[in-house]
This record gives sequence, structure tokens and C-alpha cells, in this order.
Amino acid sequence: MKINLSGHHVDMTDAVKQHVHEKFAKIANHFPSLLSLDIIISKEHKKFYTEISTNYAGSRISVKGDDDVMYPAIASAAKKLDASLKHRKGQLKANKHEKPVSTTPPIAHEIIQEMNLN
Repeated sequence: MKINLSGHHVDMTDAVKQHVHEKFAKIANHFPSLLSLDIIISKEHKKFYTEISTNYAGSRISVKGDDDVMYPAIASAAKKLDASLKHRKGQLKANKHEKPVSTTPPIAHEIIQEMNLN
């Protein structure tokens, strides 16, 4: 999986890059068809924001995480991404199953009208 990492008002050190790759290694193992992640880490008003976007099974998935410290902001976004991907995977699996057919029960007054009461 390719990770495109960029920072706004944040220095992308080797430690940050390594931390990001470690956090998303689990997601890469669980979703092998996931090709790339676009991650933007920014700092505004003494708060760190992490935005992650990707394409998975024909739909665009974007999540955001924020915290006063950078590493928990990354972890928060990673957790949200994992939950979103699991939700999308569940939707795809549910579409493969046959849906139950709903039958309406006969209404009593229609049955009475059809009966010959004479």
C-alpha cells in the first residue's frame, strides 16, 4: 500500500513517517485491495489535525482526527479509517446475500368480502 504523507505547518521527520507506516500496517493487512492512502497532517491554532482519504471498492472514504498532540491525532484518524473500511466491507458482503421477500398478510375485511355469507 502506498502512503502519500504531507504536512502543513508540520515537519515530516523520519520518526513521524515511521509512526504512520506502523499505524497503517494493520489496515494494509486487513484490506489488501486498498492501494493508497492520502494523509495530510496539519497544525492550526495549537491543535493537530489528520485527514485521511482513500478509494475502497468504488467509493471514496475520508476521515479526520484531531488532538492537541500529533501522535494521538494520527491514531484517532487511523481508528476511524479502520471502522469506515469495515463498514464498507460489511455493506459489500450484505449485497451478495439474498434479501428476504416480504409478503403482506391478507387483510381481514378483504377475506370477508370474498366470502359468500348468504
